[in-house]
Amino acid sequence: MGLIVQKFGGTSVGSIERIQNVANRVIEEKSNGNEVVVVVSAMGKTTDQLVTMANEISANPSRREMDMLLTTGEQVTISLLAISLIEKGFDTLSLTGWQAGIETEAVHGNARILNIDESKIKEQLEKGKIVIVAGFQGVTKDGSITTLGRGGSDTTAVALAAALQADKCDIYTDVTGVFTTDPRYVKDARQLLSVSYDEMLELANLGAAVLHPRAVEYAKNYNVALEVRSSMERMRGTIIEEEAKMEQNLVVRGIAFEDQITRVSILGLPNSITGLSTIFTTLASSHINVDIIIQSTTADQTNNLSFSIKTADLQGTLDVLESNKKLLKYKKVETETGLAKVSIVGSGMVSNPGVAAEMFEVLASSDITVKMVSTSEIKVSTVIDDMKMVQAVEELHSAFELSRVPVNL
Repeated sequence: MGLIVQKFGGTSVGSIERIQNVANRVIEEKSNGNEVVVVVSAMGKTTDQLVTMANEISANPSRREMDMLLTTGEQVTISLLAISLIEKGFDTLSLTGWQAGIETEAVHGNARILNIDESKIKEQLEKGKIVIVAGFQGVTKDGSITTLGRGGSDTTAVALAAALQADKCDIYTDVTGVFTTDPRYVKDARQLLSVSYDEMLELANLGAAVLHPRAVEYAKNYNVALEVRSSMERMRGTIIEEEAKMEQNLVVRGIAFEDQITRVSILGLPNSITGLSTIFTTLASSHINVDIIIQSTTADQTNNLSFSIKTADLQGTLDVLESNKKLLKYKKVETETGLAKVSIVGSGMVSNPGVAAEMFEVLASSDITVKMVSTSEIKVSTVIDDMKMVQAVEELHSAFELSRVPVNL
């Protein structure tokens, strides 16, 4: 007998029919002799609908009350799934995040898990019950309900798997696994049989929406065996592990991309040793995430600084910079919207020089201008015009021969 954590996303539980399908998948695992903990998201677009209703009342609703509101979505799902399993003859108990012992920091809207008291879940498993836990939510030490941010149910599942020392954590979604790139945009995209933790973390951070980055961090830190699988189809998924064992001949294993990127340029900064830390500390204190950074020194010994952000954060960034202009002492700020980020990822890049050069050659031959660049040992990210995004992904996918990955049958 093993212990399996299963996570089902919003699409997988988007209707009563699909909840019944999920119940059958849970029963299959239970019937194989395993103890089962199930983590679920809110049904379909429930969270979006709740956000819309709140915004009809207030342009800036209380973050605490938004957490109180949004957590109701998962509570609907856990109870419906529990009712379905009980109706099918299986002893089942549903738990909210706080009932399951998930303690978080006191940050509303994007809290991190601090600790999990798994004793209640273990007690119920010992009684032979299937335990269903609401994803995306927890509670602070003083009893305030919190949410973990978009994609937080993935994090809930992996964190529970780590705390319970589960044998495996299966992430069920509406795709069959992790692909070389988004198959909705590139018809030749192929499913990968395995991906390393580091590669998946890069892909998740760079725009691949299959797994939440924080969930991958947990899996890597606690060596949780992870598989991304389809909730609809009975087929092999993608294994996330320390070192990918399949498709070893691929130097680049995936291409991630996202639009709605903006470049912010701060011009005429004083040439101070503490200038960069002051700017980015100021932005970080307002929870603004900065990505690619480029600095240059002008002839008059002032500094120009450019960085990329998500376009949704633009107004907040401008507000922070303006309110701190005396502290930062810059001359002016310029912005460029309508940009996208396209990234290649692969652990094979470490031992294969020239990959970045090949990427730039491919983009140049397609008349795609690279505006910003960022690299690490296993990825190269470029910022380009968003109108060229899909073309860039298609050209790179072809150039690095990712369509050679065998089709997963």
